[in-house]
Amino acid sequence: MTDPDSDGRRCALVIEDAADICLLLCDTLRRAGFDATGAATGARGLELARELSPDLVTLDLTLPDIDGIEVCRQLRAITNAYVIVLTARHGEADRLVGLEVGADDYMVKPFSPRELRARVGAMFRRPRLADPGAGSLGAPVLRFGGLEVDRESREVTLDGAPVALTRTEFDLLAALMSRPHRVWERDTLACQVQHTDWPGDDHVIDVHIANLRHKLGDTGQQGRWVHTVRGVGYRFGGSAPVDPNHG
Repeated sequence: MTDPDSDGRRCALVIEDAADICLLLCDTLRRAGFDATGAATGARGLELARELSPDLVTLDLTLPDIDGIEVCRQLRAITNAYVIVLTARHGEADRLVGLEVGADDYMVKPFSPRELRARVGAMFRRPRLADPGAGSLGAPVLRFGGLEVDRESREVTLDGAPVALTRTEFDLLAALMSRPHRVWERDTLACQVQHTDWPGDDHVIDVHIANLRHKLGDTGQQGRWVHTVRGVGYRFGGSAPVDPNHG
């Protein structure tokens, strides 16, 4: 990913085949402080993602060459950038599929440039470390049993094997592990890891949690790591934390 400290600007990639919408998105993101580049096809978008290492990608689901869901899946293999799906599809299933393959958020067309700027701004203002008031758990590396989370390198290993997480999945895990056994309500988790305001349904956080649990090998409602608290939210259910200085 680009280093925003080098020139004060981050890199955004807009994958959108409608020229007028692409121009609007690029202009909106430039006004928000990004260097924005557009791509009219999924193939070109993936090529630019490899070249530019963007910090943010906006992705249309309906592209002329590759389905946007497949583009999102391939993006996740080459970048950990924030991905916002923009879609004219109003069905809930389409939006949730985007989240399941690694998107961080979605917006339905027609969208408000002001809302897009607000959501993107919230993403990058939100601290990337979990709760700093967690005592020794504020250390850069969190260890619980065979699960290790390095919050500086943003790497996760489970029983010594690397676990590939999206940005949002990583931040959810770091937040949960920062306060083991605390019960987190969905909206609190959402604010902690990304936005001040999610798109309006609990399915968004539920899908990210489901993806996280699957990657950690959890099965059923009460897995080894992330527990569902019915009617409330989630809590981390791992074994007692390991002192990072004596791991």
